[in-house]
Amino acid sequence: MCGPFVHQIDPIIGDIGGIYLWWYGASYTFGFLGAFLWIRRVRVSLEFDRYAVYGLTILLASGVLLGGRFVEVAFYEWSYYREHLWQIPAIWLGGMSTHGILLGAAIGVWIFCRSFGKNFLSVADELAIAGAWIMGLGRIGNFIDGQIAGSITEVCWAVQFPDLEGFRHPVVLYDGIKNLLLVPVLLFIRSRRPPPGVVFGNFVFWYGFLRIFVDFFREYRTEFIGFPPGQEFNILMSMLGLGLLVWAYRFQRVQDTPRSAASSFETRRDASWIQRITLITLMAIPLVIPSDWTQDVPERYGSRHEGLKYSELYPRIPESLIPDGP
Repeated sequence: MCGPFVHQIDPIIGDIGGIYLWWYGASYTFGFLGAFLWIRRVRVSLEFDRYAVYGLTILLASGVLLGGRFVEVAFYEWSYYREHLWQIPAIWLGGMSTHGILLGAAIGVWIFCRSFGKNFLSVADELAIAGAWIMGLGRIGNFIDGQIAGSITEVCWAVQFPDLEGFRHPVVLYDGIKNLLLVPVLLFIRSRRPPPGVVFGNFVFWYGFLRIFVDFFREYRTEFIGFPPGQEFNILMSMLGLGLLVWAYRFQRVQDTPRSAASSFETRRDASWIQRITLITLMAIPLVIPSDWTQDVPERYGSRHEGLKYSELYPRIPESLIPDGP
């Protein structure tokens, strides 16, 4: 038995000095922590010392934050931010694109591999599992914030979202469950010791391909080149993932040694204190980020948190200037 759910979850954890902490942002904090622990676990097979483990996690987290913000601003909300350029770095006002997160993460990993002389595909194969974990937690954070609603429906698990009429598909939970289910699938593929690039290619393909169907339940209110912006990215990801799989199986060799086999690599460098502080900072930064499309934070959440109505950090934006986001 199930029944419609009225969303009354408080998305705010608390506040520190007038800056509010959000469950959505916390989902990325937990995601970065999980990625760090996973990289540390597989560091022997990747021939990483502790210095490299911290370096990769730092660049991964930096790529996620910068990429997610850039795509959100440039492709989803540019009509708003071109009139409010000073708010682009104001991440506490909200705005993170999932496709931008993936793009930024890939760029961060590429920079790491170039700097440390590592094979990109081998590293990306391991990080695909952490990536699915991060994206899954992020979507759960979206739901807690009451953001990204689906179309109106009569299914018994429909959700009444804040500030929206009717019961709707919890499309963000569909996407989150899809991402988390990719974790055991990718682990199984990894256990078969496929050619380099196969695990990563499967992640890219299945993330984009399955989201095409998930997004049919989503109610977009904007378009990019005539299509809902998310769907164009989904199709592109599906094509890239499929191309990578074909290339990997055709031109790459199957791994000869089990990943669990002992490596001759020995730890040479420990993490520096600068790396440790930087990683802690990057894990803390997401806590101030609300879910996307929330430049109207005082209007949306001020009824439950009076401080939002009067804080200069959260300006009250006229309704006519609030972007029509997804």
